[in-house]
Amino acid sequence: MSWEDKKVVDAVKATGRKQLIIAGLWTEICVAMPTIQALGEGWDVTVVTDASGAVSVEAHAVAIQRMIAAGANMMIWLAVASEWQRDWARTEHAAELSDILKHHAGGSGIAFLWEQQLLNTPVPSAGG
Repeated sequence: MSWEDKKVVDAVKATGRKQLIIAGLWTEICVAMPTIQALGEGWDVTVVTDASGAVSVEAHAVAIQRMIAAGANMMIWLAVASEWQRDWARTEHAAELSDILKHHAGGSGIAFLWEQQLLNTPVPSAGG
């Protein structure tokens, strides 16, 4: 588990940040264990639930319940990406995010393209 590796923890602490965003292969092990430990050490931890999986639907759900009870925040990948972007006036990475939305956000990606058309605003394009 990465949170038991002193090199990993030291590298994270060296950033000076107080928030962690965690996802992993097995929600009940790779995500829950470091999340609960980091919470106990005073970190503000957010788990990206749909970027993590488990050996069963029940295992995933129970792990999420444990982490919520311990004080973790839960989000989905689209919410994380949207909070990082904040709004479309921040254009530095808008093209990259719009491309991700078009290809990976299903109905939300379609709604984004429809909104761009409705508002008669150009869809940002990478490289231009």
